[in-house]
Amino acid sequence: MSELRRTRLGGLAEQIVKFAAVGGVGLIVDVAVFNLLLLHPIPVAAWPMVAKVVSTALAIVVNWVGNRLWTFRDRRRADAAREAVEFLIASLIGSGVSLLCLGVSHYLLNLTTTVDDNVSANVIGLLAGSAVRFAAYRWWVFAERGDQTREAVKVTTTVAPTP
Repeated sequence: MSELRRTRLGGLAEQIVKFAAVGGVGLIVDVAVFNLLLLHPIPVAAWPMVAKVVSTALAIVVNWVGNRLWTFRDRRRADAAREAVEFLIASLIGSGVSLLCLGVSHYLLNLTTTVDDNVSANVIGLLAGSAVRFAAYRWWVFAERGDQTREAVKVTTTVAPTP
């Protein structure tokens, strides 16, 4: 294996580990809020879906901050607003995978206990959705674009010539 390939794989592995750590914090937020909302149900047929949307929205904010400041810190853009919009789109697509799993489990398969909802949304849906999100973040939101679009902090020093 060439040194360049080994370096690239090492960088990818490091990003995956950081992504997983940030995602773990987001997962804690997501699961905690989701279950808190399920403990206080509102008499609406779609309450589990509403609870999941709310918990997911909060987790997306946590994940954007963590991925921007840590996982993809060297790839973040100077245009944070555009980056945030792309991150939101990619997150919603990945979250749609989790919602799809919950919807199929809860409404089609009639698996309606809190445990069933958690397994479908927060285990199966999380794993599938995370793969989609990582790919979208790495190759779209935080893609290598060259120095002109990346936020770069460059320290320059001027050395005065000695007489």
